[in-house]
Amino acid sequence: MKLFGLVALTMTAFAFNSILNRLALSPGDTGPASYAAVRLFSGAVLLALLVTLRTQAWPKITSHSFWSAGTLTLYAIAFSYAYITLPTGAGALILFGGVQVIAFSITLMRGQKIGLFSWLGASLAFGGLCYLLWPDQASDIDPFGSALMVLSALGWTLYTMAGARSSDPLGATTLAFVLAAPVGIIAWFILPDTISTRGVLLAMLSGAVTSGMGYALWYKVLPSLSMPTAAVAQLTVPVIAALGGALLLGELLSLRFVLATGLVLCGVGLTIYGQAQGRAL
Repeated sequence: MKLFGLVALTMTAFAFNSILNRLALSPGDTGPASYAAVRLFSGAVLLALLVTLRTQAWPKITSHSFWSAGTLTLYAIAFSYAYITLPTGAGALILFGGVQVIAFSITLMRGQKIGLFSWLGASLAFGGLCYLLWPDQASDIDPFGSALMVLSALGWTLYTMAGARSSDPLGATTLAFVLAAPVGIIAWFILPDTISTRGVLLAMLSGAVTSGMGYALWYKVLPSLSMPTAAVAQLTVPVIAALGGALLLGELLSLRFVLATGLVLCGVGLTIYGQAQGRAL
């Protein structure tokens, strides 16, 4: 139950990243490059402060640190730019559906087996997510925005896999943000855009809390999850984001949302049950 609670808290943080991004960019006074740069910088500052205050020594920078930072940067920048043209629902479907497909593919390429319950759970959860988020008109999906979101999904999947091997979740997350922040700022200089005071505050909240602390928590729980289970669990994020949109943005909840939520949660539960059964054996 403790693990379930930590995963639920982490998925909620991920969902708020989408909500905050949408709130910041939707008025048009904040651009994707500036938002991503402030988000990464804010996360780096808070995490560096937390690492400095703890009793352990600062983590050492290794080639693994640069790999994590690179994948984190790819995710954050591509994520911001993709949402310029993509509808929120379609973007979430491409991102988290892509994470599931990429994670399952890498797992199979490594020669690792995926149990029947994991396959069934993943299919059920993905089907529920498609039912909730699939747009009515396929022509509405921008190809360039879709490609960027696939890149974001790749970056996030590789960043997640890097975290699965981390023995110091807070330290590893801190190094990733500290190394990624300068790249985000350079990208902002290369592709300059504007940012409002409101956009700065939302980006800081996303970077410091729902990203920085949320990702550190994610790195903490990852060793207890198989990669397929971690991928399927993230399919709850768009559902949580939709619920947050209803509570915070006044969006209505439909019967379609309720049914899709049931399918996703049942699929995630089935996958977690399959992992537990596999460990019991």
